[in-house]
Amino acid sequence: MPADGSFSEHADQQFRRAAMKAPLLEAEHEQDLARRWRDAGDEAALHELTTAYLRLVLSIARKFRHYGLPVSDLASEGHIGLMTAASRFEPERGLRFSTYATWWIRSAIQDYVLRNWSIVRTGTTSAQKSLFFNLRRLRARIGDMGEGTMNPEHRAWVAEHLGVPERVVEAMASRLSASDRSLNAPMSVDGDGEWQDQLADESAPPEALAMAKSDQIRRRAWIADALKTLNPREQLIIRQRKMAEDTVTLESLGRELGISKERVRQIESQALIKLRRALERIVGDPDASGLLPG
Repeated sequence: MPADGSFSEHADQQFRRAAMKAPLLEAEHEQDLARRWRDAGDEAALHELTTAYLRLVLSIARKFRHYGLPVSDLASEGHIGLMTAASRFEPERGLRFSTYATWWIRSAIQDYVLRNWSIVRTGTTSAQKSLFFNLRRLRARIGDMGEGTMNPEHRAWVAEHLGVPERVVEAMASRLSASDRSLNAPMSVDGDGEWQDQLADESAPPEALAMAKSDQIRRRAWIADALKTLNPREQLIIRQRKMAEDTVTLESLGRELGISKERVRQIESQALIKLRRALERIVGDPDASGLLPG
């Protein structure tokens, strides 16, 4: 197995080989695989469905390689988008899975680029994302090959083309032309002080932290008392479904308890009602049910 820097390249080669070897799917077979995964949790069907479209992931990932991120990382994020598409796909709508998956793959890769292209968050709204991924292309289209500030005519054209304010276009152009700068860099040539010295301390004061800790302990005690009103099976379901770091599925709990997953759902619902009533009684507040974990 290659080591160190060559590991990523080796993984990328494996991914490409798997993508190219997977056979294409006929529409009818594709629909059947999607139904088997959705309705029966057939993991073999999921594997066949997603493996057939690894080449789509790789194709979309390569379109984003000029942002300076490894194609293997982009493909990994695209694969997450592919899996999301598989979990949400509705074959009854008559749409090809590739058409549906393309949106999720591209969205996952775009989000990854935005998170990693710069340490500064570059865009959050759909308009800003569109601007980030299209500004260079549009500037090249009108012959504006400069960096940073755009002339008013070009700025207005881009703003109208993408339906965003001109100030947003100008701000994004400046961000894309600037590079990240270390907070440890000196503020002057004399080396007196660093940029991080100018940052305000936004952490909570000690008294606020102490109050928050006290409130957390009190809430835990209330919930612990409320849990005592449930029978052992109800407590197990609530702890596994609502309080565990890695929540358990209805189906796995049903197998453990020897009941159907629908029965687990019913018990969970009834137990939550009992918990809410117990909390309201213990705390003396009709809004106390908001203390329950989501």
